[in-house]
Amino acid sequence: MTDSGKKPSKASLDFAALIGAKSARKLKAQHNTGAGVWFGLGMMGLIGWSVVVPTLLGTALGLWLDEHHPSTHSWTLALLVAGLLIGCANAWHWVDKEDKAIHDEEEKK
Repeated sequence: MTDSGKKPSKASLDFAALIGAKSARKLKAQHNTGAGVWFGLGMMGLIGWSVVVPTLLGTALGLWLDEHHPSTHSWTLALLVAGLLIGCANAWHWVDKEDKAIHDEEEKK
């Protein structure tokens, strides 16, 4: 009940819950200084390398196949695209894993 004796409306309760959640996130961010800029740069590096490595491996294998087993189509181009797709799937996996970890941590609180 409020000071005037009326029940608070659903909209005001929802608004209060939203403000409380935002406030909790801000406090958590202030206390969690370890996962700042360096964590972000590390994740960018991890995601970048997870795309680059399969792409380069596919390209190298394609160059080797084109040199030793020539055919009418380019193994280099085909394996470059395959490596890029595998790398993107790998990066998606890492991003999804981190997103789930963040949401699981929020749910625990």
